[in-house]
Amino acid sequence: MTSTFKRVLVGKPIASSEEHHQRLGKPTALAVFASDAISSTAYATEEILFVLMAAVAFPASHKYLIPLAIVAVFLLAVVATSYSQTIHAYPDGGGAYVVSRENISQIAALVAGASLLVDYTLTVAVSVSSGVLAIGSAFHFADDNALRVVLALFFVGLMMLANLRGLKESGRIFAVPTYAYVVLLFALISYGIYRINAQHLGQIPGSPEKAKEFLQQQHIAAKSLGNNIGWFLLLRAFSSGAVVLSGVEAISNGVPAFKKPESKNASQTLMMMATILGVSTLGVGYLASHLHPVFSDKETVLSQMGAAIFGKGFIYYALQFATFAILILAANTAFADFPRLSSIIARDGYLPRQLGNRGDRLVFSNGVLILSGMAALLIVAFKADVSALIPLYAVGVFTGFTLSQFGMCRHHLHLREPNWQRGLVINGVGCTMTGIVLTVVIISKFGEGAWIPVAVIPLIVLLFRRIHRHYEKVDRRMAAAPGEKVRRRTNTVIVLVGKVTKGSLTAIAYARSLNPDRLVAVSVVSSPEEQERITQQWEEHEIPVELQTLYSPYRELSRPILRYVDDLDEHHDDDFVTVIVPEFALDHWWQQLLHNQSALVLRTRLRSRPNTVVTSVPFHIDERDDVVAGTKDA
Repeated sequence: MTSTFKRVLVGKPIASSEEHHQRLGKPTALAVFASDAISSTAYATEEILFVLMAAVAFPASHKYLIPLAIVAVFLLAVVATSYSQTIHAYPDGGGAYVVSRENISQIAALVAGASLLVDYTLTVAVSVSSGVLAIGSAFHFADDNALRVVLALFFVGLMMLANLRGLKESGRIFAVPTYAYVVLLFALISYGIYRINAQHLGQIPGSPEKAKEFLQQQHIAAKSLGNNIGWFLLLRAFSSGAVVLSGVEAISNGVPAFKKPESKNASQTLMMMATILGVSTLGVGYLASHLHPVFSDKETVLSQMGAAIFGKGFIYYALQFATFAILILAANTAFADFPRLSSIIARDGYLPRQLGNRGDRLVFSNGVLILSGMAALLIVAFKADVSALIPLYAVGVFTGFTLSQFGMCRHHLHLREPNWQRGLVINGVGCTMTGIVLTVVIISKFGEGAWIPVAVIPLIVLLFRRIHRHYEKVDRRMAAAPGEKVRRRTNTVIVLVGKVTKGSLTAIAYARSLNPDRLVAVSVVSSPEEQERITQQWEEHEIPVELQTLYSPYRELSRPILRYVDDLDEHHDDDFVTVIVPEFALDHWWQQLLHNQSALVLRTRLRSRPNTVVTSVPFHIDERDDVVAGTKDA
């Protein structure tokens, strides 16, 4: 039943030989890897407005939107060009982690890896929460925290199931909403520019009143606001909106997922994504600077501008649904990259090795499950509040950017390949700019939540190192010395019996087939009557095996057996002790709950002992046989 249920949810297994058929072409890859970056246009502008409106009098706050958008697009061009170089230099994927490992140090690589894993987890939480907020703006439930959390958790579960089915299949599902959002967003920008310039569309009605309401909510006196802003606050506003760059590194992490030639297709997809993102950022900034939308926790900026430009008709609701869909599906970028990156880190020995294994659908399913669980915890902890999650988000993004570009600078200086000076300048400028943004985010938003990734990332690095030390220690202890050979060791076999049954007779037969050096049956009794009964059964069935009874006045089972095994070790310290535990194999899972519980406890405690082998011998019960009905297990 479990297997059938799994097949319905995730589909039939895919053979390893079919792996190349699961690779992505550029149109599908754009939907998988670029949805995060493209979706950020839906909330980046309102994050800028959140800072500006708290510092500059309305509507003067909106005059900074176009300059900030231009700077953001310039930084986007630099970072995208840098990652295009990374794709060609490191075609096996890994992005900032691999670049840092190869060119800086292992510690830097671990910081980059931890930052990216935190970033991807927050990508899921932020994207899904933003999507729920977008649809809540259209249907007026954006201020219902409980409903937003429930819906966000539902969509995380849906994304998890889609990605467990495989990268190619999930990409096909998500391609339509991604391209629908791009088309409708470009329609909004184009028609908005036309209405502003040809029809002289003015600011959104009610914006001044909404601005006053915002100030009241933030406990800011309107008269204290000026018309200009200081450099630090301007940088803080830019760093809030610079989340529009999130997801740019995703393609460099997933190069092996592309069809051949992998590097060329990945690089072209990255440039397509950067072009769409750049045009969208400038377009949304232009519209917002003229229409004067206001930051609100009840309605998104994009919703306000869509209603002003299209009216609240079919196209408006189509835009809201497309925004909702792209924001939800933006999490797919993280679902594509988190498992792949964690598998690379796991292969280096810094994460559990299970994360490096593909599931039966050729995806790193363990990584998908872990990402889903962590994102769900964040959504619950922060009540699906986008503004509360954003400060956490930016730290991981720009830490990865800065380390990657610094690593590429060292790469160019070391190899000095053709045109290395151009690459060095691009990476140097990008590293400086993203480093500044990172510093501003940490300083300005430390008290708002940025301290969490600042504290968590080093802790994750320590965890990485602890895991690596464990694996090194195990490998060192498990290594066979040169010339070491298999040596002869004795084997004492103990069969645990409660009373003579078909199950215990089967276990004894199995024990004898091992031809051990010594074979003994052990039964724990709590009264002379029990001892007499088992002895009498032994004689009646003429069992040719020595029987030893252990007296347990308090009816304990495991402690007397453990003492008995300890006594054997004292006399034969180089001896294997094999403990055979008879068990019942029943037809239904719920029947198993009624039996074998004492055997489970015994197995758990015995397996912690050195030189002790625990073997379960199942006896399959035929329910038509009245003789074994109601048999008591060992």
